Amino acid sequence: MPLYLDANATEPLRPEAREAALVAMELLGNPSSVHAEGRAARRVLEEARARVAARFGGAARDVVLTSGGTEANALAIASLRRGRRVLAGATEHPAVLRAAEGAGVLPVLADGTLDLAALDRALGEGGPALVCLMVANNETGVIHPVAEAAALCRRHGALMHLDAVQAAGRIPLAFSGSGAESMAISGHKLGGPKGAGALLLRPGLELQPLIAGGGQERGRRGGTEALPAIAGLGAAAMVAEPTAALRLAALRDGIEAALGLPVAGEGAPRLPNTTCLVLPGIPAETAVIALDLEGVRVSAGAACSSGKVSRSPVLAAMGLGEEAGQAIRVSLPWNAPDDAPARFAAACRAVLERLRGRVPNGALPAVG
Repeated sequence: MPLYLDANATEPLRPEAREAALVAMELLGNPSSVHAEGRAARRVLEEARARVAARFGGAARDVVLTSGGTEANALAIASLRRGRRVLAGATEHPAVLRAAEGAGVLPVLADGTLDLAALDRALGEGGPALVCLMVANNETGVIHPVAEAAALCRRHGALMHLDAVQAAGRIPLAFSGSGAESMAISGHKLGGPKGAGALLLRPGLELQPLIAGGGQERGRRGGTEALPAIAGLGAAAMVAEPTAALRLAALRDGIEAALGLPVAGEGAPRLPNTTCLVLPGIPAETAVIALDLEGVRVSAGAACSSGKVSRSPVLAAMGLGEEAGQAIRVSLPWNAPDDAPARFAAACRAVLERLRGRVPNGALPAVG
C-alpha cells in the first residue's frame, strides 16, 4: 500500500467529514429558499458556520464561507488593501502573493521566520499598511511569530491578514486573540472535502464581495453555497484537534533522525507534521518522482505549482542557494501509520543509492 506523506497538499478525508458531506448531499433544498427543504439546508449550513467559529475563535456571523483558502485570502486582501500599501512575507503562499500583487516583500531570517526588525522598519517608512502573514509555512512548516508581528502592526496602525490554511487543526489557533482583521482556512487541509473554506473576520469589518451574486453570505460572497463540502468542513473542524501533535511530531522526528539529511527551518518552531529535507545534488522533481516509484508520496513546493517543480522561492528566501531546488516536503497526515519513518527511510535510502552515480562526487551525503 502506498505511503501518503503529502498532507500539506491535502489531508485524507476524515470519516466524520465524509458522513456529514453525504448527509448534506441528500438534502434537496437551496439554503436561500424559505420553504421547509430550504430551511433544512440552511440549518446544515449555519451549523457548519458555527462549528468553524467555535473551533477557531470567532463569531458565527463573522465567518464567510468560501470555495477554499485561495478565495478566502483573495477576498480579504482585496477589501483590506484599499487605501493601503501591502506588505507580505517573502515565504508567503503563491495564492497570497498573487492576490497582493505589487506588495512590498518582508524578508525572513535564515530559519524561515519573519524578520520582525525588517517589519518594524517597513511599517515606519510609509503610509497605512496591510500586512499579510501566513501562520505556518506550507513547505517547511515554520511557524511565524504572529503575536509579535500583530503587536508591531498595532503600534504602527497597520491591519493584518492571516493565512492559517496550514496551521488550522495542527497547532492551537485562536483568531479572536490574534490581533488580526481576518484569517483564512481551508477545509481539505483539515481533512474535509475539497471545495470549501472560510474567512474569519473581526467583528464589524465590512467586505466588498469579489463575487456579487444573489446576496448570499450577508452580501459578502455571492453564489449558492457548496453545502456538502461546507458540511464536511464543519465536521472536520470539530475533530481536527492539535492533540495529535505529539504523535505526529514523534514520527517527523523519527524520519529526520533516520536519515540525517539537512532540514530547512530545523531551528525554528515548526508544524508537528512537516519536515523539509534537503537532498544535495538531486533535483527536487527527480526525488519526488523516484520516491513515487517506490510507493511514497511526497512533494516539492506548493501543490498549486504541480507540474512545474523548480527552485523553491521559499527556500531561496531563506538563503539556501542551489539547495533551494534540491529539497522535498514530507508532511504526515492525521492517519499516518506508526511505521511511516521506517518505510520512508527505506524508500529514501533506495532512491539515494540508485541516484548516487548521477551527482558529483561528494555531493550526495551518506544516510543512516
